[in-house]
Amino acid sequence: MDVVREVLEKSAKEAEKYRSVEVNKLIEIDLGALLAVDSNPLDSTALRSETNEYLLKLTRDNTQLLFNQIWELPTERIDEAIVAKLPKQKFSLPRYRSVPKPRPLTKWEKFAKEKGIVKKKKSKLTWDEQLKKWIPLYGFKRAAAQKDKDWVLEVPQNANPMEDQFAKKIEAKSEKVAKNELQRLRNIAKARNVKIPRFGLTNPDVSSAKELQAAVTVAKSSTASLGKFQGKLPKEKEARGVSAITPGATRKRKLPPVSGAEEKTQNLSIVESVLSKRPKIDMEKAVARHINEEQLQRSEEKKTERPKRSRKSQGGGGKKKPKNSNKGRKGKVAGGRKRR
Repeated sequence: MDVVREVLEKSAKEAEKYRSVEVNKLIEIDLGALLAVDSNPLDSTALRSETNEYLLKLTRDNTQLLFNQIWELPTERIDEAIVAKLPKQKFSLPRYRSVPKPRPLTKWEKFAKEKGIVKKKKSKLTWDEQLKKWIPLYGFKRAAAQKDKDWVLEVPQNANPMEDQFAKKIEAKSEKVAKNELQRLRNIAKARNVKIPRFGLTNPDVSSAKELQAAVTVAKSSTASLGKFQGKLPKEKEARGVSAITPGATRKRKLPPVSGAEEKTQNLSIVESVLSKRPKIDMEKAVARHINEEQLQRSEEKKTERPKRSRKSQGGGGKKKPKNSNKGRKGKVAGGRKRR
């Protein structure tokens, strides 16, 4: 009986973990945004007493309702995966950042889309008829199998018999890797609208006439004289935009050849134009400065000028004349005349 009781208790606990998918509850669900909004009131008692368990149960029920409606949508199979077709979104969710833009197509992807070329998924192993075994497409096992396969290389008919064909093959492979990396960087620069400097040809077999013309112009301007003494073909034209985007390939101004007398007159005209230029004078500032200097000069003169001495301040310079001096003289003269 004890064993049966333990088995029943264990099965009851396991049954509690896997609850039923049927949930009787009304909530708002937006399948286009995969959003579930529960506006029902919370149980405050259960929220205070058993917070974690109550929130976990509430979240589980709402998520179960959302998944129940997702399984009712029409489905389709894409690359061994079942995908549900979501309806149009009803609720607009706010975004902190803008919607990411789609990645721009590379040169090959654009060409394949125009020509209708569909890229098929390759397997990781390929069958080699020479070694009679499956070889991985990449990895150290691929390199080891390539060494076993190319243990001897045939010398071409017109090639140098003393040339190392193994080193030549390694160099060709490294050039191919560098070319692919260069093309990848070009695609990134093209997608970001970044101008890149021009340089020599990477593959003359597929280069256009414009690229050939640009390569010739850059090669001629790479000399010490910047192509001044390089000859030209009868109908050769220089590529446009080379001086603007090629560092160190700036063109010098081509001045017409002049004689000694013409050069002298040109230099004299330049000197005269420099000497004849007068500095610009601001009349208002000049007048204000002149008035200010005059006022300062007057104030200094007033400070240095001695004050004039008054008569009262002159001590013992002369005696005061008596008030009745004229009257005494008149009396004497008059008395004298009477005596006569």
